[in-house]
Amino acid sequence: MNILAIDTSCDETSVAITDGRKILSNVIYSQVLLHKKWGGVVPSIAKRAHEERIDFIVKEATKKFQVPNSKFQTIDCIAVTQGPGLAVALEVGIKKAKELAKKYNKKLISVNHLEGHLYSPFVQNSRGNPKIDFKFPYLGLIISGGHTEFVIFKNHLEYEVIGSTLDDAAGEALDKTAKLLGLGYPGGPVIERLAKEAGNKDFHNFPRPMLKSNDLNFSFSGLKTSFYYFLRPCVIPSDGAKATESRNLDIRQLASSFQEAVFDTLIKKTERAIKQTEIKRLIVGGGVIANLYLRKLFRDLVKRHNGSVLFPSYKYLTGDNAAMIGVIAGFKAEKGLFVKNIDGLDRIPRFNIS
Repeated sequence: MNILAIDTSCDETSVAITDGRKILSNVIYSQVLLHKKWGGVVPSIAKRAHEERIDFIVKEATKKFQVPNSKFQTIDCIAVTQGPGLAVALEVGIKKAKELAKKYNKKLISVNHLEGHLYSPFVQNSRGNPKIDFKFPYLGLIISGGHTEFVIFKNHLEYEVIGSTLDDAAGEALDKTAKLLGLGYPGGPVIERLAKEAGNKDFHNFPRPMLKSNDLNFSFSGLKTSFYYFLRPCVIPSDGAKATESRNLDIRQLASSFQEAVFDTLIKKTERAIKQTEIKRLIVGGGVIANLYLRKLFRDLVKRHNGSVLFPSYKYLTGDNAAMIGVIAGFKAEKGLFVKNIDGLDRIPRFNIS
């Protein structure tokens, strides 16, 4: 079954064509350069960019798949991200999906974006690689700019959330800290580079939030505040490099220490989740897992527990993309989970996995 999938959950306009777990065509337009000067995603800019690009991205995806421009005979279904995400951005993708479903008389499938991150390690290229079989259950951890949560992945389309962020997500904390240091947006990759230069060590011992709690929830706002007050005696200019001069602080050591605090929290919470659930097969998805050092920490963790861990096989799958949305839609199509009322489909910005 060939599915055309659309994802406009935040600041990437993405369209893919999938067949089962295989990605036959995939096009992503990133808005990072548009938002960079503002230090974060600006909703009005994101919406306009999606509206300006969506038709072109659909055309490019279908062109790569050799779909005739006038007819979608080779497309069986349309899929779209319903949430969670930025409301005005989700709206653009849903509107286009409805339009295509009606125009070409195709069934429509709505998908939760977070499901995509859980399925991302199983996404295959057009040749069917990597060949990874499902071995349920999994302990899933989604680490992105908007989400940090544990999910027991029981079976296809069956989930149980056992822990989530109470405020700032891990990716958001990294981005905001990079902004405090004048490092620009997005902050994660820059912090990763600076931390590596510093040796990925902890120089300042920032707090590890909620490690004393018995639950599996996260909270990174306090860590971010602690970092802010640590820098407060300094005058923080726009370039960041001079922000540490008055206290003889090294910006690389600051970046490394903050990253260590975030990652140490993630690893120790995951170890607790392994002990509580007794599930040793991990899935880790989301933008933050693009960090190679964090992947190493997770590999070391599962090795200590004689477990295993799966990450997205291709870097583009760590961020927002329509490929993973199409893969989930394939499983939903097998169960007949189509949108019954296309006109009634609406965005759900705070869509929970259930």
